[in-house]
Amino acid sequence: MSATTLMKTETAAQLRLRREAAKARRRLYPGTAFYTSYSLCLLWLELRSAEALLALSFFSGGMAAWTMLEYVVHRYVLHGRFPEGPGPVRRFTHKYFDPLHWEHHARPWDGDHINGRIRDTLPFAALFAALSFLAPLPTAPMFVAGLLQAYVLEEWVHHSVHFYHFRNQYFRYIRRHHLYHHSPKGSEVGYGLTSGVWDVIWGTRIPEADRRALYSYRKAALRRLRPPISSVATSAELPQV
Repeated sequence: MSATTLMKTETAAQLRLRREAAKARRRLYPGTAFYTSYSLCLLWLELRSAEALLALSFFSGGMAAWTMLEYVVHRYVLHGRFPEGPGPVRRFTHKYFDPLHWEHHARPWDGDHINGRIRDTLPFAALFAALSFLAPLPTAPMFVAGLLQAYVLEEWVHHSVHFYHFRNQYFRYIRRHHLYHHSPKGSEVGYGLTSGVWDVIWGTRIPEADRRALYSYRKAALRRLRPPISSVATSAELPQV
């Protein structure tokens, strides 16, 4: 293959990747705007009150709690199996939960399967928010607001891991951590989306030998994980980590 042909192939792949990233961002914008507005409005109201410190503590606690919730949902819901069976609950979970995440693993750079849509998350968010108002405003409502804001941040981290190459140490760590989860060896480890803390606690950490290779910043081959050259990448075309 000539250098000119290779350059055209790479340029076409980059254009396709940008299109997929733009598609994924369009799914993210409505939820980002709505949940962030809700969370920051509550935070602004409470920071002006006499119970600002209490409210800030619950808001921060909600953000911290999300890191555990993201792990639990990713491991047991998104990677769970919900076979069809009798009754409305089993039919519902089979229809909506069973295919929820496997499409993302089959096509990790497909913009239609990177991030959740507000129409999928809003019913759960609205239920949690409504129930939280049974408690005083500086407590449970602020906790849920923190959860929702952390969810927005996690979705953008996940989006960035699949489409961007930021150079700071945290991003390089979390990108390698997550792409390993997408590799053939990693589907049952590395469930944390913003950190590996809960993987350590619950025994789903990346094996030690692979961690040493994965996080060795001196290895040039691992310094920049490039997305594959294809229209929409499949799991078989993932970077080898």
